[in-house]
Amino acid sequence: MELLTQFGLLLCVCCLGVFSTREYAALNKLKSKTPTSVQEDTVAAMVQRIVGDRASDFIIVVDPSLAPNAPDTFRLEMSGAKLQVTGTSGVAAAMGFYYYLKQFCNSQFTWAGQNINLTSPLPRLSSPITIQAVDKFRYYQNVCTVSYSFAFWDWKRWEREIDWMALNGFNLPLAFTGQEAIFQRLYMNMGISFEDLEGFFGGPAFLAWSRMGNIQGWGGPLPQMWITNQLILQHQIVKRMRDFGMITVLPAFAGHVPAVFKTIFPKANISQFGSWGNFNKTYSFTYLLDFNDPLFQVVGSKLIELLQNEFGVDHIYNADTFNEMNPSSKNPAYLQAAGRSVFSAMEKADPDAVWLMQGGTFNFVEFWGPEEVKALVTAIPQGRLIILDLISELAPVYQRVESYYGQPFIWCMLHNFGGNMELYGDLNSINYGPFHGRSFPNSTMIGIGVTMEGINQNEVVYEFMNENAWRTSPRNITDWISNFVKQRYGRTTHGIDKAWQLLKTSVFNCSDGHIDVGHVIFTQRPSPNYNVLSDLWYDPELLFAAWDYFIQAIPDFLENDLFRYDLVDITRNSLQTVTLYYYSNAVWAFKTNDIFGIKDAGKLLSELLLDIDTLLASDKRFLLGTWLAQANAWGTDANEQALLRYNALNQITLWGPDGEIVDYASKQWAGVVKDYYKPRWDFFIDYIIQVVQNMTHFDDYIFNELLLEKVEKPFTFSTTNYPTTPTGNPFQLAQQFHLKYRESATPNLLQHLKMMSYDAKLTKLPKISRSYQHGYNKWRRWPSVK
Repeated sequence: MELLTQFGLLLCVCCLGVFSTREYAALNKLKSKTPTSVQEDTVAAMVQRIVGDRASDFIIVVDPSLAPNAPDTFRLEMSGAKLQVTGTSGVAAAMGFYYYLKQFCNSQFTWAGQNINLTSPLPRLSSPITIQAVDKFRYYQNVCTVSYSFAFWDWKRWEREIDWMALNGFNLPLAFTGQEAIFQRLYMNMGISFEDLEGFFGGPAFLAWSRMGNIQGWGGPLPQMWITNQLILQHQIVKRMRDFGMITVLPAFAGHVPAVFKTIFPKANISQFGSWGNFNKTYSFTYLLDFNDPLFQVVGSKLIELLQNEFGVDHIYNADTFNEMNPSSKNPAYLQAAGRSVFSAMEKADPDAVWLMQGGTFNFVEFWGPEEVKALVTAIPQGRLIILDLISELAPVYQRVESYYGQPFIWCMLHNFGGNMELYGDLNSINYGPFHGRSFPNSTMIGIGVTMEGINQNEVVYEFMNENAWRTSPRNITDWISNFVKQRYGRTTHGIDKAWQLLKTSVFNCSDGHIDVGHVIFTQRPSPNYNVLSDLWYDPELLFAAWDYFIQAIPDFLENDLFRYDLVDITRNSLQTVTLYYYSNAVWAFKTNDIFGIKDAGKLLSELLLDIDTLLASDKRFLLGTWLAQANAWGTDANEQALLRYNALNQITLWGPDGEIVDYASKQWAGVVKDYYKPRWDFFIDYIIQVVQNMTHFDDYIFNELLLEKVEKPFTFSTTNYPTTPTGNPFQLAQQFHLKYRESATPNLLQHLKMMSYDAKLTKLPKISRSYQHGYNKWRRWPSVK
């Protein structure tokens, strides 16, 4: 602890003036209006929720004079036997509280749960510690997260998430819930009927994409119950965020309008996008109001006025016109008009407005070259546009567009697509990346952000990334991992530390440029042409060795909930890797017309999938029933509940009426594996046996159509009641499956990979065909993992 205290003092000295980024006067308007007494009470209530009766051991003070006109700062000092946490804001105080829990109490608070270890009396500080955030802003969320993870949350779950945000220092969160009520009010005031809007709003699980104009109506019609109750929830969310001292990012008008606009406003200049995500004209081909049409300013400014009347104002708004959809023209004048018009509509209603833009669209480099980016972003007054450099850890854009030509940007880690659950990360990239962003020539970086599409996965990556809020230099990752283990489990052993070091150098050391969407083989539509090597950017023997150590550590951590979660997660990922072997055997037998070989491999694969489902059913965090129960709770009658259930099941499987974005949001949950993935693979095995018997060939189109109608669609309409409480003992099951597969299947898999001349250091197999990978900066090389 003595060393930690000295380290904290060193940070205080180092963080002042190390990185000199540009100042923007307009951003000074983005500050909390919440009284310090309210912020203090809010943090104190959070402490109570986390440590219960021990809350009286902590004194919370919010005092902006601790570091006036500086990024968030906190100070820790003893007051008798109590710890006083002073922050320049509620967020700063919460961040200081979590710093103390982690560094001095070996504690952790995560999505999966919490491990809180408070001794009595509290661990003492030998001298005060003062730490200042490096940047002005820490941004949280992706416009997709609200659908992939938050879609059916109630206030209790939102409250915990906002606590998590505050503890990790996020002061600039997206606040998108309930906006359909405001848009409904806006459009009905313009003469559009409720019935006309039914084909515009997406369903409860697909709102993220109808908001961005990608789709219209899919998953609907959106019940009025939902629209009304989500607005009530949004008031709770916004209030709590602001009570912590956060600045809430509200929506703005990006130009997307209902189809009926063409009828009600026949003189309006309205164009139409093409298909998005393979959707047909019913659900895609959305409409865009021309940027130069006078109606654009009317709609856009009126929306901001309604938002201000409903929620008050924090002066920052998000709008994304071209999310995964290219503009109709590369003409600089057109792109400038787009930027100018969207911003002008905000500014008309809020003279201090700042536009927050997701910069992921700029990763589609086939359209967005430097000149196109420049035309759009420089159309807005400098400092009135903040760009989220959305995938900075793998595909940074700021480097190729001269730090956005003077506009401020936030260095973001996206990391996760669709809420997939594969163990994956690049700790080295996020260890060095933010520091590169700050030191880049003429850098306009003003913050860091976490922009994952889905949560509840790979928590080590987020704990590591979030500390960049106050870290002033890259870390020794080996040492950090050892501390992480102590914080996560309250203590450590040689074996469990070794396990995590192996994970650090394998699954969390993806240094070859993969942009991973977590699409592992058994969660994908079966095909005889799957590239087995594309699932592996690491040596699987390192993962299996980590699994060995976890199994050995079971007796030491039987009472630790986060260890239980990690044990299931690592066992799941190890078994998922074994599926590669059985799949390869089945395909080899198919290609050599060996029917008995197909049957044998198919039987083993089917049995393995059942074992995976059994394992997942033993932990509350891996249950399909929880997702469905959250959805069902919002329904007020049978019809609403049926629609909500269909939304929940469709999103994680077909993602569209006919599998338009099939498996993008795949989930390894008990219930999904047994009743969706396993039946698909059973169907595949039976199908290829028939192909061999009939001496025909495998037709992907015919197979996919049959699979869609016989297996996939029926699952999305199923009424099976899935449990919300776990069954089985995860410790015993992990040991059972380790014994069953480790000594037989895993050596065979490793030998099989060697036969395929797999070299983890040389093979670069992109796992995603989207154009994001082309934005990967191939000259970027961080120092090797330590």
